[in-house]
Amino acid sequence: MKEKNLLEGKILNSLISFAFPVLLALFLQAMYGAADLIIVGQFAGTNEQSGVASGSQLFNMITMIVTGLSVGITVFVGDAIGAGKRDEAGHGIGNGICIFAIAAIIVTVFTVPFSHLLANFMHAPSEAFEQTSNYIKICGIGTIFIVAYNLIGAIFRGIGDSKTPLITVAIACVINILGDLLLVGVFHLGAAGAAVATVFAQAVSVIFSIWFISKRELSFDFSRKYIRLEKYYVKRILLVGTPIALQEMLVQFSFLFIQIIVNDMGVTQSAAVGVAEKVCVFLMLVASAYMQSISAFVAQNNGAGLYHRSQKALFCGISTALIAGFIMGTLAFLAGDRLSSIFSNELSVISASHEYLKAYAIDCILTAVLFCFVGYFNGLGKTVFVMLQGVIGAFCVRIPVVFLMSRLNGATLFQIGLGTPISTAVQIILCVIAYSYYKRHNTNLN
Repeated sequence: MKEKNLLEGKILNSLISFAFPVLLALFLQAMYGAADLIIVGQFAGTNEQSGVASGSQLFNMITMIVTGLSVGITVFVGDAIGAGKRDEAGHGIGNGICIFAIAAIIVTVFTVPFSHLLANFMHAPSEAFEQTSNYIKICGIGTIFIVAYNLIGAIFRGIGDSKTPLITVAIACVINILGDLLLVGVFHLGAAGAAVATVFAQAVSVIFSIWFISKRELSFDFSRKYIRLEKYYVKRILLVGTPIALQEMLVQFSFLFIQIIVNDMGVTQSAAVGVAEKVCVFLMLVASAYMQSISAFVAQNNGAGLYHRSQKALFCGISTALIAGFIMGTLAFLAGDRLSSIFSNELSVISASHEYLKAYAIDCILTAVLFCFVGYFNGLGKTVFVMLQGVIGAFCVRIPVVFLMSRLNGATLFQIGLGTPISTAVQIILCVIAYSYYKRHNTNLN
């Protein structure tokens, strides 16, 4: 696969051509994550589905933290390659490998032995407690593959290649679906079978990724001696990646908080929110693709001193993402029950999921704007601000709103779901203020 030159040509064409493979990769990754819930929903009961919903919510938080940390690699490598510094890009990747290896060890140590405690922390319904614990334990064992996949994806995006990750995630998606059908549909292993299929698929995907790297000519220098911790490179990577990782941790915790609140409402509501969250991943695909693509686009162009292209990419992204956001929002509001029925055959779960999705219909439009801003600020390296706006949205808005809504008599999933679009609106306001501030005080934006 050829690396995409993001420094030349029409901005919208370059952005879309880079974002489209990212979109397809995210779609397949969403299918990869959704397969567990779909197949468990069709071949097992609500208890198993609740276990997958709660367990996957926890590991989604872990994955998003790792993905946030990987932004440090993407921005560092993109900036170095944009500036023609092949050796520096290689050193950054070597140090990134060490950082991510340490992260994988930490996650494994804290999830595998303490899976019961984590299931208890999440208020997993008693009927689904063992299923939740088993899902967490098995996925914890496979953390090394989750981390490795995200590291490799960050490297590919940094060098301007969005097509190779598409191939590797397609491989993982197919293997995961086949594994789910075998372990859940044939051997009836429920949530545990879904977890085993997930880990195995990630492992195969990583192996193929490494093989692809070994067979191609790269735009950076690299050797085994680069795989070590060096203060300069670790600091550069962590200065960008750590704020994003912290933001993702806190933001995802706010969604985990929603799952905990809903788990107390009953196993049906627990499964329904799990279903709705999987549907939401698909609804947000275009915005998520633009967030990753704008980040890589801005990093490369800033590295080459082409700041005007970075600025124009932001507004090109917003204008096109809004169209998709409006379409997805309409689909969620009017046909959320049909979308939910893909994941479950329980009418009560489908109805409750649709109720929750009606609130997310609003967020589909708002997220189209927010994610483009986030990708832009990530590419600029303004990750401390990204962390702050995310924390404010999660802890000062989303969690308080969800808590207050849950205290209402006869609280509905629609009311609880409103916490998300309200927090997104606040975050957009913060991004607009920050953009105006940086434009006035930072010549790199002009």
